[in-house]
Amino acid sequence: MELYIDRLTKQYKNKIAVDRISLDLGAGVHGLLGANGAGKTTFMRMICGILRPDSGSVSFDGMDVSSEDYRAILGYLPQDFGYYPDFTGMDFLMYMASLKGLRKKNARYRSREFLSLVGLEGQEKNKIKTYSGGMKQRLGIAQALLNRPKLLVLDEPTAGLDPKERVRFRDLIDRIGRESVVLLSTHIVSDVEQIADRILMLQDGRLIFDGSADEIHGNLEEFYLEQFDEERNGREKLRIRKEETHHV
Repeated sequence: MELYIDRLTKQYKNKIAVDRISLDLGAGVHGLLGANGAGKTTFMRMICGILRPDSGSVSFDGMDVSSEDYRAILGYLPQDFGYYPDFTGMDFLMYMASLKGLRKKNARYRSREFLSLVGLEGQEKNKIKTYSGGMKQRLGIAQALLNRPKLLVLDEPTAGLDPKERVRFRDLIDRIGRESVVLLSTHIVSDVEQIADRILMLQDGRLIFDGSADEIHGNLEEFYLEQFDEERNGREKLRIRKEETHHV
């Protein structure tokens, strides 16, 4: 089981959002860290086949990102997932299950299973517009799991969750990561520190760190800030050198 990413690149006008990233990701939880604008969401959208790269490729066990087989093994939670506010929680999951190609009987069973798993049991008949932000986020997590994905891509999944819900989520993702490839992007460094088998850091579309938690000496948050301080310092030195050259 392997997600294979080869020299993935995306550029918007004069900005390179993702710069020739190559990775092989096996089963486990892979934490993706980076500041706003680092290219995380663009990177994940290309992995999910939503956004076409300018160059490079993505495949999973030989399945191309554009194939039906690839989509069948994929679960995706974007930062802002779309929903119909007048749908009930069960209506929404049944609708998403139909899009994923699940049979009705199986879809209803799985919808109940995952509503319970994310703590929404008893809320399935309520309309989504009555849900709190955390409840909507948990519903989004449930829809991403409906097809029991072998590749699970989560973009800021803990946004809006309270501390108790985050603990539940971390336990759930830890279990899923034993049998699936999980790519988890978040600003909450502690979530990554506690469950990630491998940590990836993006800065300006480039992969600046790829390693396990064991390779990081000390606190992950301190290490994370240290990496980006070095990046900023490097850019500042380059700017100064350019200015000095201009004035000579």
